[in-house]
Amino acid sequence: MAAFPEIAGRIRRAVTARLSSARAHPLFNPPALLVALRERLGAQAVTSEHRPHLEAALAWLLRAQDATEDDGFSRGYSLRWNPYFKARGWQASYPETTGYIIPTLYFAARELGRAELASRAARAAHWEIAVQLDSGAVRGGVIGQPESPAVFNTGQVIFGWLSALQETDDPAFAEAAIRAGRFLTVSLDSDGHWRKGNSPFARGDTTLYNARTAWALAEAGRRLDMPAFTDAAARNLRAVAALQKPNGWLPACCLRHPERPVLHTLAYAIRGLLEGGRVLEDDRLISHAARAAGELAQTVSNGGWMAGRFERDWSPAVDWSCLTGQAQMANIWMRLFLVTGDRYWLEPVPSVLHFLKSTQNRASRDPGLRGGIRGSVPAGDVQLGGYGAYEVLNWATKFFVDALLRHEGILAAEAPTGVKAYPLA
Repeated sequence: MAAFPEIAGRIRRAVTARLSSARAHPLFNPPALLVALRERLGAQAVTSEHRPHLEAALAWLLRAQDATEDDGFSRGYSLRWNPYFKARGWQASYPETTGYIIPTLYFAARELGRAELASRAARAAHWEIAVQLDSGAVRGGVIGQPESPAVFNTGQVIFGWLSALQETDDPAFAEAAIRAGRFLTVSLDSDGHWRKGNSPFARGDTTLYNARTAWALAEAGRRLDMPAFTDAAARNLRAVAALQKPNGWLPACCLRHPERPVLHTLAYAIRGLLEGGRVLEDDRLISHAARAAGELAQTVSNGGWMAGRFERDWSPAVDWSCLTGQAQMANIWMRLFLVTGDRYWLEPVPSVLHFLKSTQNRASRDPGLRGGIRGSVPAGDVQLGGYGAYEVLNWATKFFVDALLRHEGILAAEAPTGVKAYPLA
């Protein structure tokens, strides 16, 4: 008899999980079903010019900010009933990605002459101060979830504060970035890896993508004259580089599946090594980034498609693409061109950007879909494990905007070889 409550609980949980899965199926979610059916008919309309796609993506980002009850950016827009958030539509503000959307808005404000974008960025940067934890950390998850410090998220918001400081000279942003940097420095283990303070929403043993946090810490150290920050960043980046395999592979670099990492987190690590190496003037770190970026460049198909996950030999592990990661890689290749002057790095960019543009729906009447970038394509079955297949994600859209702006600058010869073109974005 004592076992009956436990058995009943298991049955109840199993039934709840089945019902939740059924409720999330596209057949019961018309917006998701329409997206899946539309994909079967072919790609979205693409213009050779970037500007129409860029403006549509920026408009989506502004709607994502307006959709929240504060000045943060909605995590994303779910086209189906989301079993994790138990809702469809706009989600709550996401401090982590709001942090690195801020540099994107400043970048766009400057390049497009749109002062309102800078105003929105400043609002978001002040909001980030308001929700900063007492420890100096930034919380994991979205607003409304239990508060917990997150190393990675803290680094991403430092980018936002540094950008706001650069644009406004408001000392409040420096103070917030210093508090965050101290949290990161104290949390770093002596061997250069972050094990304490990692988000409970991700596996704690597979966090080499924290290299992007080290880049943020290095930027803070250089810009705020905090040598302890740059020293800590260097320890992490060199520890990450030491684990890289001869073929460029970066192990332990995924939120959930380190043996088959998603392109998104691989790109986080690569960008961290590249930009961290630039800030620290360490060409060895840049070469480590180039090794991985070069291997991934070889995987781009003629149509610009890349796999969403990879095996250790860089062979595709899945038959869907991670749009977020592809946008990130386009930025990485362009940054490598700007840092090294080698035009080889520009070769995969046009086809990848064309592929990304072909996934952007600019005609939908649904404001949560129109102009944004989803996590992955094709949508397919919700059970297949694609990365945010039925979600329009603010970070996917952010990296898409960065890539279009950066490529426009390169094509117009307005971004000469060097480290310009707003490197915080």
